[in-house]
Amino acid sequence: MTQTNLITGFLGSGKTTTLRHLLANKPAHEKWAVLVNEFGEVGIDGALLADSGAVLKEIPGGCMCCVNGLPMQVGLNMLLQQAKPDRLLIEPTGLGHPKQILSLLTSEVYQSWLTLNATLCLLDARQLSDARVVSNENFRDQLACADIIIANKQEMYNDNDRLALATWLNEHGDDRQVLHVSQGEIEPRWLDAPRNNRQVLPDGQHHHGQSARQGLAALSLPGQQRWRRALNQAGEYISCGWIFDAETLFDTVAFLDWARLAPVERLKAVIRIKEGTLRINRQGQDLHIETLAAAPVDSRIELINGQQTDWNTLQSALLKIRLS
Repeated sequence: MTQTNLITGFLGSGKTTTLRHLLANKPAHEKWAVLVNEFGEVGIDGALLADSGAVLKEIPGGCMCCVNGLPMQVGLNMLLQQAKPDRLLIEPTGLGHPKQILSLLTSEVYQSWLTLNATLCLLDARQLSDARVVSNENFRDQLACADIIIANKQEMYNDNDRLALATWLNEHGDDRQVLHVSQGEIEPRWLDAPRNNRQVLPDGQHHHGQSARQGLAALSLPGQQRWRRALNQAGEYISCGWIFDAETLFDTVAFLDWARLAPVERLKAVIRIKEGTLRINRQGQDLHIETLAAAPVDSRIELINGQQTDWNTLQSALLKIRLS
């Protein structure tokens, strides 16, 4: 039986950072696997988790439980039957609704394969002051189904954020376990907590995503194509991603300026630079930068915004900062 956890949280709450921390602290004798899902078509999280030591399966291009649940079932079956992990961590897109995912994981077909433990939900309390986020059904129901709420990025909170968090927990916490952390640094022991939350969720009204074939197609470049762009949209949120071949290098300083100034809410990138790898994770004005000596197999960039954006202008500026 594979011990399994669903790790949810809205856009920018710190799910991938939390996964990286958990994987860095896993018991050496255990085999872990990760099923990761992204709203964008290109798929960045796989590159961010590539050096984690876990068996990884990506589902880009929308909520993993859409298209009759097929993308998630294929990925889940592949990991359970081929990898046979001791533990499986499932990270849905921040714009995904958890009801169908939980229904699938608790269905009879998987009862002999996995044990579903506590569902963890990442929460950036600063988002509680954003009326558009709070009114989003995915944000609401991700928190509603959680057994453990992780109040992440606490070092970024001001007094108003802490008050908003305390007020929300008083109204919605229901005596559930709440962890106050920075950089997603939770102890792996929390993954063994039981699943006690059986709250019945409403159906998600804004499921989204292309077919699995369309999403997975963005993982490679056909023929001699040097780069490509992929778009996805659901409701008010739009993603635009690019993938560049292994021969393309970017100017480090110029790319950092481009990433910092891009008029979008969310940005992730893993790109090739002269020094090796540049990783960028940006939520609003929060910008996390990391460099590595080893180079990635290609360059991937994903932007998400809550309104229409001039992607062509951003693309033109991006293409100009290539070194090769």
